[in-house]
Amino acid sequence: MNTDERKTMVVGATEKPGRYANLAAHSLLRHGHTIELIGLKAGQIDGNPIQTGQPAISNVDTITMYVGPRNQPPLYEYIKSLKPRRVIFNPGAENPEFQAQLRAEGIEPIEACTLVMLSVGTY
Repeated sequence: MNTDERKTMVVGATEKPGRYANLAAHSLLRHGHTIELIGLKAGQIDGNPIQTGQPAISNVDTITMYVGPRNQPPLYEYIKSLKPRRVIFNPGAENPEFQAQLRAEGIEPIEACTLVMLSVGTY
């Protein structure tokens, strides 16, 4: 793998089929994206490990959030430290407070659905 390749991190990843974070991971892979998965429980999706905690990951271009706003505050500093280009807040993950913090750091917050963006070519 090219270590300079920009990645998409799925926050809230789960092995549970039918969950939007799981569907998004599969769709990202089908569309040729390199992914990193962060979840509450270790596991894997299509051979990609679901990591727990706040692992050091480099070259993160996009973070797609599947964690509700109530559970996001412990992730604020971690996500900002990764210096992604953008953070996608999927339906149910919208968080005006965190979005304002990201803007102040020069990170673009987007309220959208990763699955829709991939399917219509706007990702």
